[in-house]
Formats: sequence, C-alpha cells, structure tokens
Amino acid sequence: MNPFFAYLNRLKLIQRWGLMRNTIPENDMEHSMQCAMVAHALAVLSTVRYHRDIDPQTVTTMALYHDVGEVLTGDLPTPVKYKNAEIKKAYKTIEAMANEQLAGMLPDDLKPAYVPYLMPNKESYEWKLVKAADRICAYIKCVEEKKAGNLEFIQAQAAVEKSISELDMPEVKDFMAEFAPAYELSLDEVSKQSEL
Repeated sequence: MNPFFAYLNRLKLIQRWGLMRNTIPENDMEHSMQCAMVAHALAVLSTVRYHRDIDPQTVTTMALYHDVGEVLTGDLPTPVKYKNAEIKKAYKTIEAMANEQLAGMLPDDLKPAYVPYLMPNKESYEWKLVKAADRICAYIKCVEEKKAGNLEFIQAQAAVEKSISELDMPEVKDFMAEFAPAYELSLDEVSKQSEL
C-alpha cells in the first residue's frame, strides 16, 4: 500500500490566505488547478508568440505539483513566510524536505517520472512561468474578493500587481493585458463578451 496519492488528496484540506478574512474560501487543490491553467496559458503564449523552446505540458504539470509539499507543512501565510531572510530561507528548506519526503513515498520505478515536478529546476524558465502563474492567481483571488465587497484584499492586490509588473516576461504582460481584465466582469458581462 502506498500513501503518495492519498497525501496529495489532502491538498483540498489546506486552506489558503490564512491571515485574511475570506469571502470565498480557497484550498490548495483548487489553487493548483487554477495555477496549472494559467501556467499552461503562459507557456503557450511563450512558445507561440516568443518562440521559446519549452513544453507547455511540462509547465502545466509543474504547476499542478508546485504546492504539494503543503500537505506536510501547511500553507504558511505570505507575510510570515517572507517576514525576513532567515524565515524565508528556513521555510524554503522545510518545503524542500517535504517534497523530498513525498518523493520518497513513491515506488523506485515511478520516481523518475515525478521527481522533476516535486523537485523542479528552480533556475529554469518553466519554473519562472509557474511562479508567475502563482502570482497571477493571487491577483485573481484579490479581484474576486474585492468584487465580493471584501476590502481586506485591496492592499494585497496592489502589492501583487506591483510584483507582476516587475516581471520581465512578455507572456505575463500579454496575459495581464488580454485575459486578466475579464476577471473583473460579472457573469452577465463575461457572457456578453463571449458572444462578440
């Protein structure tokens, strides 16, 4: 009996944005799917418009697995995680250990198929796309909370928008210009846009 996928199934129990009042609760499993979709879009933009030699499916899979270690560590809120360099470094070490522990659960013959996603090359452009998608998902969360009347996310949205604007990645700028504005719309407005 192998516990690997049973552990991953618990991503749905890890709540995000722990220090913030949430109108719309979000768990790690939901976030991972959204991040995978955005990361895939960024990768497609990157290959089609900017001719980068990357595989969108690899980027998508990296995004699906980017937070799996949190089934062992929980989701540490961003203000705590990045409070200072020492905490940030310690948390990165804990994250790496959690991912190594998960990889250790896999049968030896399956490890080569999963290790690149559990312990990705953090210098690769693929990983940069995943991290950019993660930031865009934070932006989307802030937009959704503001739309629901939750003013708690105003400062978070400004900080996230600033961090996205500082990324020197043309595919991110394209996504933010072409797709992000639609997240501000109501269902009726989105429906009208789809009819145009």
